[in-house]
Amino acid sequence: MTEQQRYEVVGRGQGFELRRYPAHLVAEVEVDGSFEAAGNAAFRPLVAYIRGQNQTSRSLAMTAPVLQRRDDPEDPLAAAETRTTETSPGRYVVSFVMPQGATRESLPDPGDDRVTIRAVAEELAAVARYSGRWTSASYEQQTGRLLRAVKEAGFETIGPPRFARFDPPWTPWFRRRNEVVVPVRES
Repeated sequence: MTEQQRYEVVGRGQGFELRRYPAHLVAEVEVDGSFEAAGNAAFRPLVAYIRGQNQTSRSLAMTAPVLQRRDDPEDPLAAAETRTTETSPGRYVVSFVMPQGATRESLPDPGDDRVTIRAVAEELAAVARYSGRWTSASYEQQTGRLLRAVKEAGFETIGPPRFARFDPPWTPWFRRRNEVVVPVRES
């Protein structure tokens, strides 16, 4: 069974869970393209990294979810509110969460310059779960709902939302577990 990223549910709001994610590591790739194309383009080098195309030729366990966020270095919160379509270009960061207990020292260095390893600090986030197709339209609809619910609950967002997909592509769309995750400030 695929290892899933750990978290603790610390509260609930109207239409979302409030989760605390512990500090962890991710392997990630930045790509230019549409929402749907970005996930596919970044997936190949990330899978190659965990399958042993790294400096030690060591395989790593696949984990879930695969994370994707729009990258806007000028204003990460504005990126969350920028409407895109499935075909409009953008810059995305796609990440694999590294297995529980991995340290920077224990992970092999990537063999592909596009793959980077990054430490992620502990984080409080509001999360909305949904099923369906991996389209920008469904993601944006769910993101809009979550951002409104978070605001109505009195939380302040402190980073861009990210898309989390848990299932392989052959999973029927109506059975897929998807989530929108948005970092929020401690109240």
